[in-house]
Amino acid sequence: MMENFANNIKCFLKKIYKYLSQYKGHIVLSIFGLLFIYIGYEYYIKYFPTLRDPNKIKDAIMAYGKYSVPAFIVLQMIQVIVFFIPGEIIQIAGGYIFGTIYGSIISLVGITLGGVVVYLISRRYGKPFVQKIISKKQLKFFDKILKFGSINYVVFLLYLIPGIPKDALAYICGISEINFKDFVIYSTVGRIPGIVMSAYFGAKIGSRNIPLLATIAIVMIMLFVIGVFKGEKIIRNLSRKEKNNEI
Repeated sequence: MMENFANNIKCFLKKIYKYLSQYKGHIVLSIFGLLFIYIGYEYYIKYFPTLRDPNKIKDAIMAYGKYSVPAFIVLQMIQVIVFFIPGEIIQIAGGYIFGTIYGSIISLVGITLGGVVVYLISRRYGKPFVQKIISKKQLKFFDKILKFGSINYVVFLLYLIPGIPKDALAYICGISEINFKDFVIYSTVGRIPGIVMSAYFGAKIGSRNIPLLATIAIVMIMLFVIGVFKGEKIIRNLSRKEKNNEI
């Protein structure tokens, strides 16, 4: 009787293992989807006022004491993975908390690590996965724009120009022709100017220098607006120039 029971258990475990092996992709996607929804609720809905206020972000991060830097890096990673969390405010908070240089470095580390996670997940599970979390409009836009020229150069420009949804772009890059090393290099370098500008703005918040802050804010807004309305045209023209130079 015990032998039959043991055999039934073995058969049952084999069936479970076979099922998990056969549908492991769907299981991982389901887990990631649930995690995505949970983080979205926890950090976007529940803590949305905090994520819009550098002072509140500072209080939340500094509450971790000696672990404040790792906590901020994790927050930046989460912001990239759950891409609808406002990234610019967190970058400004990085400068406000840690200063321009240190804040820029920490933000860049967190954003790069978040991009790496997104790229690898997207690369592993392919277009069907990306289609579940990225709108058809964005997929169509990036599919068109990535064909303007050398994909490395286009990815660099996409990350460089403000106003383009860079964190959603990391998911797109995972299913594009750009390889992992080039993605890390060009996306990271392209992000540097925007991160430094945001961190510098955040570092100057405490100075109460209203004219300086207003000037930086106006420049950032103008660049953002230009990127939103003219970003595609700028990338197309620069890509053409690159092709002509190669010829």
